[in-house]
Amino acid sequence: MDARTDTSPPPGPAGPAPAAAATAPPTAAPPPPKKANPNRQRLFLILGAVIVIAAILYGVYWILVASHHVSTDDAYVNADVADVTPLVSGPIVSAPATDTLPVKKGDVLVTIDPTDFRIALASAEAALGQAQRKVQGYFANRDAETAMTSAKGADVDHARAMVASAEADLAKAHTDLSRRQALAHDGAVSGDELTIAENRMHETEAALAGAKATLAEAQANRLSAVGQAQVAAALVSGADVTTNPEVAAAQARVDQAKLDLDRTVIRAPFDGVIAKNTVEIGQRVASGAQLMTVVPTDDVYVDANFKEGQLRGMKPGQEAILTSDRYGSGVKFHGRVEGFAGGTGSAFAVIPAQNATGNWIKVVQRLPVRIRLDPKELKDHPLQVGLSMNVDIDTAQ
Repeated sequence: MDARTDTSPPPGPAGPAPAAAATAPPTAAPPPPKKANPNRQRLFLILGAVIVIAAILYGVYWILVASHHVSTDDAYVNADVADVTPLVSGPIVSAPATDTLPVKKGDVLVTIDPTDFRIALASAEAALGQAQRKVQGYFANRDAETAMTSAKGADVDHARAMVASAEADLAKAHTDLSRRQALAHDGAVSGDELTIAENRMHETEAALAGAKATLAEAQANRLSAVGQAQVAAALVSGADVTTNPEVAAAQARVDQAKLDLDRTVIRAPFDGVIAKNTVEIGQRVASGAQLMTVVPTDDVYVDANFKEGQLRGMKPGQEAILTSDRYGSGVKFHGRVEGFAGGTGSAFAVIPAQNATGNWIKVVQRLPVRIRLDPKELKDHPLQVGLSMNVDIDTAQ
C-alpha cells in the first residue's frame, strides 16, 4: 500500500521557543481602585441636612401658622342689588340712564309722563276744598241747630204758660158759672147771663185743650230740634275742620295724587352702576315692571364656599385676606367673616339631593361664608359682582 510522505521536520533536541511564542503580549493587570471624593460626600451630607432642617421648619410652620389658615378659590363677589321698578304706569318720556353708567344716589334714571298725574292732583285738591267747605257748613249747622233747640225750648215754655193761663181762665169761668147757677134758683140771675157763663166755661175748656195741644207740639218740636242738633254735633264731634274725617279722606287723596306724581320720576336708590337696562323712550311701562338694576360699587361682599372640614375653627369676626384675578396677587383686600349661610348650595337647589335610598356616594359639601370687605379698599379698587376671589382666613383668632 501507499505510504504517506512525512514532511514534518525530524525531532531535534530541545531548544529555544519559536519566535511566535516569544512575541505574545502579556496579560493586562486590573486597574487600581478609585479613592472616594470627599467633596461629593460633603455635598450629600449638606443636602440631607438641608432637607431635614426644611422638614422641621415646615412642620413648625404648619403647627404654628398653616394649620390655622383655611383657603379657597371657590369664592365670588356679590352685592345686594336694587331692581328699579316703577310704582305707577305710563309712557316713558326720558331715560338718561344707560348700561355701565355710574350713578349717584338721587340721580334721575327714568321719567314717566306726568300729565295724567297732574290732572289727578288738581282734581284731588278741588275735592279737598269742597270737603273743607262742607265741613265748615257742618259747624255752622251745628250752631244753628243749637240755637234752634234753644228756640224750641222757649216755645215749650210759652206753651206751658198758655196752658197755665187757659187753666186759670177755665177755673174762673167755672167759678162764675157756679155762682150764677146758685143765684139762678133765686131768680137773681137771668137766663141770658147763665147761658153766657156756660158758654164762657166751654170756651175756656176749648182754649185749655188748644193750649195743651200747642204745648205737646212745642215739646215734640223741641225733641226734633234736639235730635237734629245731636246729628249736627256728631258730624263735627272731636275734630276741627282739618281733622274731620271727610277732610282727612280728601287730604289723603291729595297726598296720594302728589305721591303718584312724584313717582313719575324714578331716582337711583344708592351709588352704583347701571346694569340690565331695558328702557326705551316712548315705551309704556306697567307698575312693577323691571326696568334696570343698580349694582352698588362700595358695598359689595364675598361669598366664599368652604368645605365642611374647613369650617371647624371658623367663626364670625375672623380676619380674611382676599385677592382677585382682576388686580392680581399684588392687591390684597382685607375683610372679616360676617356669617354663615343657613344651608349648603345643594340643599337649596331646585332639585335637592335625596340620599334616603341607601344607594349613594358621599360628596363633600361646601357652605357659603359671607365676608364683608373694607369700604376704603373697595373705593381704591372697585370690584364687580361675579368676579372670582381667592380667600384665606386665619382661624386662630
